[in-house]
Amino acid sequence: MPETKKLRIAIIGGGPSALFIYKRLVESEKKNFDIHVFERKNRLGAGMPYSEDGACAEHITNVSDNEIPTIVNTIEDWVKSEPAIALNFKVTPANFNEFKVLPRLLFGDYLSAQFQLLLERAKQQLIDTTLHLSVKVKDLIHEKERNKVWVITENRKLEFDLVVISIGHSWPIKLEGKVPGIYDSPYPPCKLNLKLNHVVAIKGSSLTAIDAIRTLSRNNGYFEKKANGKYTYKLDVGSEQFKLTMHSRSGLLPAVRFHLEDSHLRNDALLTKQEIDEHRKKNDGFVSLDFIFEQDFKNLFIEKQPEFYQAIKDLSMEEFVDYVMDLREKVDAFTLLKAEFVEAEKSIESKESIYWKELLGVLSFAMNQPAKHFSAEDMLRLKKTLMPLISLVIAYVPQSSCEDLMALHDAGVLNIVSVGDDSEVIPQEDGGVIYQYKDENGKTLDVKYETFIDCVGQVALSYEDFPFKSFSENKTVSQATIEFQSPAEGLKYFDKNPDKVIRINNDYYLKVSGIKINDNFQIIDEEGKSNNEVYMMAVPYISGYNPDYSGLDFCESASQKIVDCILKRIAQ
Repeated sequence: MPETKKLRIAIIGGGPSALFIYKRLVESEKKNFDIHVFERKNRLGAGMPYSEDGACAEHITNVSDNEIPTIVNTIEDWVKSEPAIALNFKVTPANFNEFKVLPRLLFGDYLSAQFQLLLERAKQQLIDTTLHLSVKVKDLIHEKERNKVWVITENRKLEFDLVVISIGHSWPIKLEGKVPGIYDSPYPPCKLNLKLNHVVAIKGSSLTAIDAIRTLSRNNGYFEKKANGKYTYKLDVGSEQFKLTMHSRSGLLPAVRFHLEDSHLRNDALLTKQEIDEHRKKNDGFVSLDFIFEQDFKNLFIEKQPEFYQAIKDLSMEEFVDYVMDLREKVDAFTLLKAEFVEAEKSIESKESIYWKELLGVLSFAMNQPAKHFSAEDMLRLKKTLMPLISLVIAYVPQSSCEDLMALHDAGVLNIVSVGDDSEVIPQEDGGVIYQYKDENGKTLDVKYETFIDCVGQVALSYEDFPFKSFSENKTVSQATIEFQSPAEGLKYFDKNPDKVIRINNDYYLKVSGIKINDNFQIIDEEGKSNNEVYMMAVPYISGYNPDYSGLDFCESASQKIVDCILKRIAQ
């Protein structure tokens, strides 16, 4: 494309994903861009998690400055340049610590400031940028014959050469507002400013559940630190019967944040793309989950912790998970939380990582890109065995959240029950739910709750949930699938789960959540062709191919691949 011609690019969504895409474009030193950013809110950068849509004053990040990919400047430098903003959150240049977590709303202010700095830089570089704030994109239409994409808003239809979809989190409303006492998510958290005097059911035990617990507990009581240093919780008058019951499939709490040493992005011990490609050639085009587990997890201990490597080197993935989970399941969830809290405190004080936990996070990041090339057999193993452990360990619950949970439990206000995979939440016409599950003796319990909050976190959204319907109707997008390496295994799974498998002649494909994309995050149509005009970075809709899609590390790595692909197009 000639340097003089402007490439019109639409970025749909203005949160952290869009921020990294925009950063890459601005830093490319190309001037032939006409960039339009569409954001349904009136603010750029913060997105849902770091704005009032996803946080109140009591909510904090689970990452610190030293772990965050550089945008324009560090949080520490920004705090020094904007002390008045940071002071609102009791953060000052003097007390700032790059290893400590921050209030999420403060982090949102930082991300918004970074976007503004990039806008100023783009203006200096004569890069055209148009902001469409408080504008909802209703639909997208791909004009295949002309290689163009139309962006449809409430009152406009604009044509673009390229579109990057980065709309971020989505919390579908199902029963909220229809059945009293039911909340489909805890977001925005201001809706949980409730004065209650009964037991509240929390579905899930993730960071999302902890968000809800922090808000509800502060509306029905208060935390205080005693003279002896003990952190306690007291209920308010009128909330004497207020309690919180977490319902977890495993009955476990996520692990405590510790000192993190490595950056996933700068870990040069991980498999390279070339090494993965060579492996695929020898494995019928598939990436073996066992190969990734050996190379991007177990082998990293050879140098980091040789003693630990000797202990696990002969364990399969399943055996390793059983080994770790068995230790966790034998201990009461809150007893384990207190033990891990002490362990994490020592890790932070000594600035020494708990390597097996950190490297599990590295593994989760490392397998994200090749996951679409797993066999269906391996994808089923991953979801059944490894991802439940990963989701527990790499949640990295911050210390202050742990202190809240322990104080609430000690006060008899918070408990957790294991409900298994076959539990059911039954809405009641008069309000609330009946939570039906089996206890540890196999007895079915039906427990009535006046207030129920679904806190399982961002769920993987299906192909049918894709928001831009013209793409679905015109077959511009397609159902994400993973091929079975063994037709015999595919047939066996198809016979038991016909609605989850697509059969084409003698080949079998497992349906996974979301839509198909290639390694450059370009969407793939129903004919199997990659779309050179549309890039998909909206994580809930690509989770079938990206099992671990959370965090700014994902935004950083995905934006690199997308913009590299765009720059190659310009060069051609």
